This record gives sequence, structure tokens and C-alpha cells, in this order.
Amino acid sequence: MFDTIIKDGQIYDGTENPWTKSDIGIKDGVISKIGDLSRQEAKQVIYADKLAVSPGFIDTHVHSDLLCIKPEIHKIKVLQGVTTELFGQDGISVAPVSETTKPLWQKQLKGLNGDIGDWPWNTIEEYLEFLEDSDIAGNAAYLVPHGAVRTLVMGFDGRNATKEEMAKMRELVEEGMKQGAVGLSSGLVYPPNVFSCKEELIEICKGAAKYDGCFVVHIRNESNQSLEALEEVIDVARQSGVRLHVSHFKVAGKINRSKYEKALDRMDKARKEGIEVTFDQYPYTAGSTIFHAILPPWMHSGGTAELLEKLKDTDTQARIKEDFRNNADYENWVLNCGWENITLTSVSTEKNRWVEGKNMVEIANLLEVEPSDAAFQLLLEENAGITMLIHWGEEEVITGGMQHPLQIVGSDGIFGGKPHPRLYGTYPRVLGYFVRDKQALTLEQAIRKMTGAPAQLLRLKNRGLLKEGFAADIVIFDQLTIKDNATYEEPLQEPSGIHYVFVNGQLAVEDGKFLGVTAGQVIRREHEYTTNASI
Repeated sequence: MFDTIIKDGQIYDGTENPWTKSDIGIKDGVISKIGDLSRQEAKQVIYADKLAVSPGFIDTHVHSDLLCIKPEIHKIKVLQGVTTELFGQDGISVAPVSETTKPLWQKQLKGLNGDIGDWPWNTIEEYLEFLEDSDIAGNAAYLVPHGAVRTLVMGFDGRNATKEEMAKMRELVEEGMKQGAVGLSSGLVYPPNVFSCKEELIEICKGAAKYDGCFVVHIRNESNQSLEALEEVIDVARQSGVRLHVSHFKVAGKINRSKYEKALDRMDKARKEGIEVTFDQYPYTAGSTIFHAILPPWMHSGGTAELLEKLKDTDTQARIKEDFRNNADYENWVLNCGWENITLTSVSTEKNRWVEGKNMVEIANLLEVEPSDAAFQLLLEENAGITMLIHWGEEEVITGGMQHPLQIVGSDGIFGGKPHPRLYGTYPRVLGYFVRDKQALTLEQAIRKMTGAPAQLLRLKNRGLLKEGFAADIVIFDQLTIKDNATYEEPLQEPSGIHYVFVNGQLAVEDGKFLGVTAGQVIRREHEYTTNASI
């Protein structure tokens, strides 16, 4: 007897094969049988006639590293059909840390990852064990964060690493891989990663490549120098042997639109050269990140506490304003997109809750100051615990990226306040708006980008496909009604059209409602490693 039989569904197996009508039998958390199960019995039967049955979605860019232990908050991921998430993004995450670096990261990450109080871990292994002991609704995999490793070796120093420091960082990366991480991440616009040189990236990537890990990276520039930034990480992959995955791929600024196609072409050429490269993308024309990312790199040396102290100085503020107006050598969101396109999405205190959902011009007018002065004031009052939304692109560009075979869907969802709608709507938006309404790609293509493709990237051996023996992470939805309801104005709206979601064989969503089931597991990389002599 099966635990569950899903009957008569249109099965999209995650490989981009055309759908086929069949039954799925689930037993002990795995897909036990696919075929005609009309004569078989089960404890429960789900009738899926005319519904799409898909592998659970795998989100390759999230910031759920802490709030995943709070299912009442985190449930929106499984309500979208997301059954596996990749933590440790942008080189700035929660492990490894020491008793010295832990409070620095707790302060820096509060606006991005939330606050759960004490962190009862230091190592990646201890963090993963903490997740295993917690109630999590979905599965979790982890990347070794470059910044966390760098601070263990050299703090938040704003300088190049020595060869000895690079070697120590590589050792820590390898240690994290042995503890179960599936790859390495960096965010080359965030401190302390922003201070690293290409030689450092090559060295630490060799540590990930040794264990067949991927390098998931927010490149150094996504606007004026985007092509140069992409070339940098392609060369890192070339020289280290690591598999490259570019996070939330975009090219911001109208003057840079032509660079988007050139960047896609550059990735295609890298593949022909034998460099394994992919990218993820969310289906929106606005991005979201920590608000103090608007500040120039020289402000970030020393960490968040030192940044706030420097920000109190009027001469420093004047220098920052000059950079806002004229400096195109860094990821200058103010110069590239304008204050009117920067909206604050969350703050840390009730005092300033009124700014959530307003752009910086509106906020400045209400405070009767210039936008830059409003930004300084709020950063100081909130101890930098602010997130923002930036309108940067055009839908036709997003569509072009989505149609590219190297693209994978990733949400980059950030919890808190009045968030970017991608937190609540990424996956149903692709399936409803871009597949059904715009017909930008087929349902088979879209599902592969959410399931089979990310599973291949992360080397998941029993997830991402509907296949006998694989984990029973399954989504059942109506392709005629699936819809994202979250908007920029009202982002906390749950999607519609997703009927059932199974996580490791347990029914977590029924009739579009979260059942409170916490069947998620921690996914560790297996311990074999390559013997590639170049590494």
C-alpha cells in the first residue's frame, strides 16, 4: 500500500520532456512508482485530472538562512511550490563565524536575513545541525560564504589578501565543503568581498572545485562595467576549474541595454570553451538588497559599526554625495537609477516604519531634506538595518534572459516590512504571466528551469525530477489559474492556483493552504572529491 497516490495528473518530469498522463505512488517519502496505479491502494488519493504535476521547485537564490526556522513566516516559499532553497548567498551569511566575528555578522545581516536572537553555532556543520534540530517547512542546502571566511582570516580589512591569507581562506572553504556545503558564494559589491582581487577568488574557488562545488556569485558590477565584471568571474572559473553560476543576472541602466545580449553571448562562448556557466534571474524589473549598498566601497572597510561611525562626519557625507553624483566606477545605484527609483522596503524600528513602501524622493520631501541627507539620517537611526527596492530594467530584457537555455529561476526573496513582491510571487509569476499569458516559453521549459536545471547545478542526486526512487517533493497546480497576486504596492499577497505541495512525501499544502507540516531536510554534499591535478 502506498502512502499517497496522485492520480491522472499531467506529469512534467523536470527534463523538458512533453507532459504525460500517469499516476504517482509515494511511499516512505520517495516516489515509489510512476504508472497505472488504478488497482493499487493508498492511505490518501489526490485526484489531479487536468492539473500539472511537477517536481518541487528549487530556489537557487534566497535569504531564508534564519527565518526558515519560523514556519509561520517562511511558509510563503512552500505556498509557491518551493521545496528546496539554497542558503549562504552573496558571500554574506551566518556560518562559519567565531565569537569575534559573530556579532559583526549579526549586525550586518539583520536587515537582510532577519533576527532570531542568539546564533548557537560557529561552524557550518553546527549551523546545519541547528537547522536539522529545527522545524523547517522545506529542504535546505548551503554555500560557503566568501565574506564569512574572509573575516575569520582578516576581519573587515579593506585591502587585498596576502598569499598566506588566501591559502587560509581556501582551507576554510574546503573545510566547509567537507562539512556539507554544495559550493561557494560571493557578492563582489558587499563588504568584505568587495575588497578581494581576482587572485583571491581563484584560490578560494579551487577549494570549492576540489569537491565539485559551484561558485555562485553576485558579480562586481551589474551596470556600466557589467561586461568586465562578467569576464572577471568567467576567468576565475577558467583558472580554478569551478562551475560558475551568476546570481540574479541583470544589466541596469538604460544606457547599458545593449550589454545584456553581449553578456548572454559571452556566457555562450564560455560554454563552448568548456567552462560550465549558468545564471539565475527573477521575473521582475526591480531588484532588492540592503540599503547601505548605495554607499561607495571605501565606506565599507571595517564593517557596519565603523561605517556608521564614519557616516556621522559631515566631510564624509560630502564626499559620498560627490560619489553619488559622479562616480561610475562602482555599483552606484543612485547615479544609475535615480533616487526616485529607490524604495525602502523594511526598517528595524517602529519610529521609521512610515518610510516602508515610499521612494527616497517622497521620503526626502516629507523630511524636508535632500534625498542623500534623508538616506544618511535613516541609516544612522536604523543602525543600517534597512532594505531597499530598485527599479532598474525593462520587461523585454527580462523575457530575453528567461528564454535563454542557461537561465534558472531564482527569487532572491528578502523577508521583512513591505518586501519586493518576488518573495511572494516569483514562481507563479513565471508560470502564469510569462508562460500562460505571454507565451514567452513553454511550461515544460519553465519547469525545467525551476527543477531539473537547479538540481543539476547543485548536484542533487535524488531531487529535481519526477522519477522513481527520487524524493517526493511534488507540486500540483492548475496551469489555467496559477497567478502571482503580490504587487509592489501590496506585496504580501499569496499566490493562487497551486493546489498541493508535498515535501519529502508529506502533504504540506492542501487546497492552497499551508498545513503547518515541517518535513524539510538539510541536504549535504556527499564527501567524494575530484582528483583534478589542476586543483
